[in-house]
Amino acid sequence: MRGTIDGASLAQMVIHAAASINSQKQQINELNVFPVPDGDTGTNMSMTISTAAAELKKKAPAGVGAVAQTNANALLRGARGNSGVILSLLFRGFAKALKDKEEADGGDFAVALDYGVATAYKAVMKPAEGTILTVSRLAARRAAEAAREDRSVEFVLDEAIKEGHIALADTVNQNPVLKKAGVVDAGGKGFLVILQGMLDELRGEPMPAGTEDEAPSKVQEHADFGTFKTEDIKFGYCTEFICSRDSKKDPEALRGFLSALGDSLVLVDDDEIIKVHVHTNHPGKVLEEAITYGSLQTVKIENMRNQHTEILEEAAGHPAEQEAVRKVAPPEKKYGFVSVCAGDGISAVFRDLGVDGIISGGQTMNPSTEDIMKEIDKTPAEVVYVLPNNKNIIMAAEQCVPLAEGKTVVVLPSKTIPQGVSALLCFDPDTSQEDNTQAMTQALGNVHTSQITYAARNSDFDGFDIKEGDYLALSESQLFGTDRDILALLRRLAQDAPQKEAEFITVYYGEDVTESQAQTALEIFTAECPNAEITLLSGGQPVYYYLISAE
Repeated sequence: MRGTIDGASLAQMVIHAAASINSQKQQINELNVFPVPDGDTGTNMSMTISTAAAELKKKAPAGVGAVAQTNANALLRGARGNSGVILSLLFRGFAKALKDKEEADGGDFAVALDYGVATAYKAVMKPAEGTILTVSRLAARRAAEAAREDRSVEFVLDEAIKEGHIALADTVNQNPVLKKAGVVDAGGKGFLVILQGMLDELRGEPMPAGTEDEAPSKVQEHADFGTFKTEDIKFGYCTEFICSRDSKKDPEALRGFLSALGDSLVLVDDDEIIKVHVHTNHPGKVLEEAITYGSLQTVKIENMRNQHTEILEEAAGHPAEQEAVRKVAPPEKKYGFVSVCAGDGISAVFRDLGVDGIISGGQTMNPSTEDIMKEIDKTPAEVVYVLPNNKNIIMAAEQCVPLAEGKTVVVLPSKTIPQGVSALLCFDPDTSQEDNTQAMTQALGNVHTSQITYAARNSDFDGFDIKEGDYLALSESQLFGTDRDILALLRRLAQDAPQKEAEFITVYYGEDVTESQAQTALEIFTAECPNAEITLLSGGQPVYYYLISAE
């Protein structure tokens, strides 16, 4: 029975945990009850902890406290979605408890788990039972009891996991939505997969296969990367993924789509999967198209411009592993804005309304805290307002507030694109920060958002028997209705009270909607809502065929 761990052991435990959840992320994704395509829990947690694993692979082993802090810092930067943020909070508290320690036994580990739970509960505005918070709390409580029985770290972690599984099984009884669907909480499941991966490392269990990056073959011993400039790289992101073949769409259509977005394309398909390698400037668009063929199994995106710069720096005697100097734009104005959105048309709307930084992302690709922080740093303003425009991005954005240097960050809790637009329309550059924040926050409640997307999986949800591929209408993120006929669904939405009573309606049509189809949608709303001023805009957004704003 392993009694203590040092820094090197903890680092390997995290790396193993990242591999474990990566291998099971799709199973965790499938626990999500709501059938819309989204930034699923398993994917978000996997991408979050993978950031930490990559960081720990680069750094030389140190004391357990130093490793825990490195892990916590990387998790915070890489946190994606609510589940990823909560995971980062759990390990942030974990690191506080282990500060300055060279080694840790079971008692130290139990205290660290408890610190993590306290940190997470403190940060979550309205903690709900039947979630990852419940599972982590009960697991930590059992860890404390176990440490009084046996202070070996292996025993304590094993007991915490056992209690965690009991708590996870009970989440189905604590959350009515989970109970109806007959599934356990996805975040709680992901947390236990991570803890189990850490325990497996302690016990010498092999790491899940297929999780290590393949080593590239060397064409020559010393390639001269200085023969071209970084800015000469035409397509900056090396994007690789494997997706399952869940739809009947022809992979050759995917090949054609990707050819228009980049070069160095390699696409291999068989009966079950499609594997792709492509260099592109739009990895988000690549992945958004990929999920229309099937669920993503693995994803790897690398910034080739950054890689080239690091190689040149290393060749010049500036090791790539050194911390990059953080560049913060000095204030040139009082206010600035950063917005998360997807789609060229919607991005243009935000630009026209004065947004300085656009982060490509949304429902299917939640940006990390680091992604958001980079745009904040680049915004030359004293006060930077952040518009997440998605409920699953708000927590990641809020983690940026204490990280800001030389400027104030205010996160407006916008949950939809129309809410973000409505907030910007209320902004007054001659008004105080407090008054602007109040006015823009109030504006979020003045707009009603409807959306039409598709069902990513079969589901029996809220009285609806949903089949994969059905059109889904959402009203303020609640399921409004389903249909195999999108025009019938649009008409029912147009007849609903928020639209019938609205003075202004804006219809944003997505990248999969033709102009002719959009005009038909406009005709439906014009006929059903004669008292409203209706605007039709090409949003170009993925996933959602239509976003409808009613005020």
